[in-house]
Amino acid sequence: MKILVVDDEQDVKTLFEQRFRKEIRDGRVEFAFAYSGEDALQLLNQWEHEAMLILSDINMPGMSGLQLLENVKKKYMKPPPVVMMITAYGDAENYRMAKELGADDFLTKPVDFVALKEKLNLANA
Repeated sequence: MKILVVDDEQDVKTLFEQRFRKEIRDGRVEFAFAYSGEDALQLLNQWEHEAMLILSDINMPGMSGLQLLENVKKKYMKPPPVVMMITAYGDAENYRMAKELGADDFLTKPVDFVALKEKLNLANA
Protein backbone atom coordinates (compact mmCIF):
# COMPACT_ATOMS: atom_id res chain seq x y z
CA MET A 1 0.00 0.00 0.00
CA LYS A 2 1.43 3.34 -1.06
CA ILE A 3 0.62 6.21 1.33
CA LEU A 4 1.26 9.87 0.57
CA VAL A 5 1.31 12.03 3.72
CA VAL A 6 0.83 15.75 3.02
CA ASP A 7 1.59 18.11 5.91
CA ASP A 8 3.59 21.32 6.21
CA GLU A 9 5.07 20.10 9.51
CA GLN A 10 8.34 18.35 8.66
CA ASP A 11 8.32 16.17 11.80
CA VAL A 12 5.37 14.11 10.54
CA LYS A 13 7.81 12.07 8.44
CA THR A 14 9.68 10.86 11.51
CA LEU A 15 6.42 10.27 13.40
CA PHE A 16 4.84 8.13 10.65
CA GLU A 17 8.08 6.21 10.03
CA GLN A 18 8.31 5.39 13.76
CA ARG A 19 4.65 4.41 14.14
CA PHE A 20 4.65 2.24 11.00
CA ARG A 21 8.19 0.82 11.41
CA LYS A 22 7.05 -2.82 11.36
CA GLU A 23 4.67 -2.36 8.42
CA ILE A 24 7.39 -0.58 6.41
CA ARG A 25 9.96 -3.26 7.25
CA ASP A 26 7.47 -6.01 6.26
CA GLY A 27 6.81 -4.25 2.94
CA ARG A 28 3.12 -3.76 3.68
CA VAL A 29 3.26 0.03 3.38
CA GLU A 30 5.42 2.48 1.47
CA PHE A 31 5.36 6.13 2.50
CA ALA A 32 6.03 9.28 0.53
CA PHE A 33 5.90 12.73 2.08
CA ALA A 34 4.97 16.11 0.64
CA TYR A 35 5.17 19.31 2.65
CA SER A 36 2.69 21.32 0.59
CA GLY A 37 -0.31 20.75 -1.65
CA GLU A 38 1.75 21.82 -4.62
CA ASP A 39 4.46 19.23 -3.84
CA ALA A 40 1.76 16.56 -3.45
CA LEU A 41 0.36 17.29 -6.92
CA GLN A 42 3.86 16.97 -8.42
CA LEU A 43 4.27 13.54 -6.81
CA LEU A 44 0.80 12.47 -7.93
CA ASN A 45 1.66 13.40 -11.51
CA GLN A 46 4.65 11.05 -11.32
CA TRP A 47 2.49 8.20 -9.98
CA GLU A 48 -0.48 8.84 -12.21
CA HIS A 49 -1.54 5.21 -12.57
CA GLU A 50 -0.85 3.93 -9.06
CA ALA A 51 -3.59 3.42 -6.49
CA MET A 52 -2.75 5.01 -3.18
CA LEU A 53 -3.98 6.51 0.03
CA ILE A 54 -3.49 10.21 0.67
CA LEU A 55 -3.42 11.51 4.25
CA SER A 56 -3.57 15.29 4.03
CA ASP A 57 -3.52 18.04 6.60
CA ILE A 58 -6.20 20.66 5.96
CA ASN A 59 -4.46 23.80 7.19
CA MET A 60 -1.26 24.44 5.22
CA PRO A 61 0.26 27.59 3.76
CA GLY A 62 -0.26 27.98 0.01
CA MET A 63 -2.61 25.31 -1.28
CA SER A 64 -4.77 24.06 1.58
CA GLY A 65 -5.60 20.41 2.06
CA LEU A 66 -9.16 21.14 0.94
CA GLN A 67 -7.86 22.65 -2.32
CA LEU A 68 -5.61 19.62 -2.78
CA LEU A 69 -8.58 17.31 -2.17
CA GLU A 70 -10.63 19.16 -4.77
CA ASN A 71 -7.80 18.86 -7.33
CA VAL A 72 -7.26 15.17 -6.59
CA LYS A 73 -10.92 14.22 -6.83
CA LYS A 74 -11.32 16.07 -10.14
CA LYS A 75 -8.15 14.89 -11.88
CA TYR A 76 -7.10 11.48 -10.54
CA MET A 77 -9.94 9.14 -11.42
CA LYS A 78 -8.22 5.92 -12.47
CA PRO A 79 -7.47 4.49 -10.08
CA PRO A 80 -9.03 6.95 -7.65
CA PRO A 81 -6.93 7.59 -4.55
CA VAL A 82 -8.53 7.28 -1.14
CA VAL A 83 -8.18 10.61 0.65
CA MET A 84 -8.29 11.01 4.43
CA MET A 85 -8.16 14.57 5.72
CA ILE A 86 -6.23 15.31 8.90
CA THR A 87 -6.69 18.49 10.91
CA ALA A 88 -6.01 19.86 14.35
CA TYR A 89 -9.45 21.37 14.28
CA GLY A 90 -12.44 19.10 14.72
CA ASP A 91 -14.84 21.84 13.62
CA ALA A 92 -17.99 21.10 11.68
CA GLU A 93 -17.18 23.46 8.78
CA ASN A 94 -13.93 21.71 7.80
CA TYR A 95 -15.63 18.33 8.17
CA ARG A 96 -18.56 19.44 5.99
CA MET A 97 -16.27 20.91 3.33
CA ALA A 98 -14.05 17.82 3.27
CA LYS A 99 -17.05 15.50 2.87
CA GLU A 100 -18.56 17.77 0.21
CA LEU A 101 -15.31 17.70 -1.78
CA GLY A 102 -15.18 13.91 -1.66
CA ALA A 103 -13.00 13.05 1.35
CA ASP A 104 -13.19 9.37 2.15
CA ASP A 105 -12.50 9.87 5.86
CA PHE A 106 -11.64 12.55 8.39
CA LEU A 107 -9.05 12.29 11.18
CA THR A 108 -8.10 14.75 13.90
CA LYS A 109 -4.68 15.57 15.33
CA PRO A 110 -3.03 14.15 17.21
CA VAL A 111 -3.49 11.14 14.95
CA ASP A 112 -4.61 8.00 16.75
CA PHE A 113 -2.24 5.55 15.04
CA VAL A 114 -3.96 2.47 16.47
CA ALA A 115 -7.27 3.61 14.96
CA LEU A 116 -5.55 4.55 11.70
CA LYS A 117 -3.98 1.09 11.40
CA GLU A 118 -7.39 -0.47 12.04
CA LYS A 119 -8.92 1.65 9.26
CA LEU A 120 -6.13 0.52 6.94
CA ASN A 121 -6.56 -3.12 7.95
CA LEU A 122 -3.00 -3.18 9.31
CA ALA A 123 -3.83 -3.76 12.97
CA ASN A 124 -2.27 -6.90 14.43
CA ALA A 125 -1.29 -8.17 11.00
